[in-house]
Amino acid sequence: MRYSANAEQRLAGASEAAGRDVLLEAHGIVKSYGRRRVLNGVDLVVRAGEVAAIVGSNGAGKSSMLKICAGLLSPDEGRVTISGRLGYCPQNAGVMGFLKPREHFTLFGSGRGMSRREADRRGRELAAGLDWSVDRTTLAKDLSGGTRQKLNVVLSALGDPEVLLLDEPYQGFDRGSYVDFWQNVWHWRDAGKAIVVVTHMLNQLDQVDHVLDLTPGRQEAGR
Repeated sequence: MRYSANAEQRLAGASEAAGRDVLLEAHGIVKSYGRRRVLNGVDLVVRAGEVAAIVGSNGAGKSSMLKICAGLLSPDEGRVTISGRLGYCPQNAGVMGFLKPREHFTLFGSGRGMSRREADRRGRELAAGLDWSVDRTTLAKDLSGGTRQKLNVVLSALGDPEVLLLDEPYQGFDRGSYVDFWQNVWHWRDAGKAIVVVTHMLNQLDQVDHVLDLTPGRQEAGR
């Protein structure tokens, strides 16, 4: 089998990652909606310095799995263990329309023990990493869909969480912002974070450490 240079680097780092701390462990996750079971005994382990992608067809339970990992949805069976602080980015922009982005930075930052000045500075730094220059006047409700998603990504990363759960966070991004997003993911991985990304962009799967395929009949994680 031939591997790309990126794949060879991942394989070379696999043994090193195996000795790192497990930051997210989901075991035996089962979830049903009425008579419809979407998750059937799903396992996922992500260590420090690893990226996992969750893929699958529409309705396969990708967002449900991420919400269960974030503690926003209870599984019918199974358990999730998170070590460290958690950042979560929803698929649909859940920001507050009548607050400005920098007010979001202050609000979310204070909840993570950051001063107003620190939260504002760090929020603008993270935004710049997504090619977004934050102004002082625009309300969140007046941002484009893609920019609201950038705001969600920034808020998920404020406070330097050890675990990042990102649910198709690039919705509405242009090509450049999409590339910038993945560059941020690689940077977070290099910093020792555990990142889980729900994605339908299969061209990035050769650059992640684990793929959890929730397509019915294929609920397994691979490398």
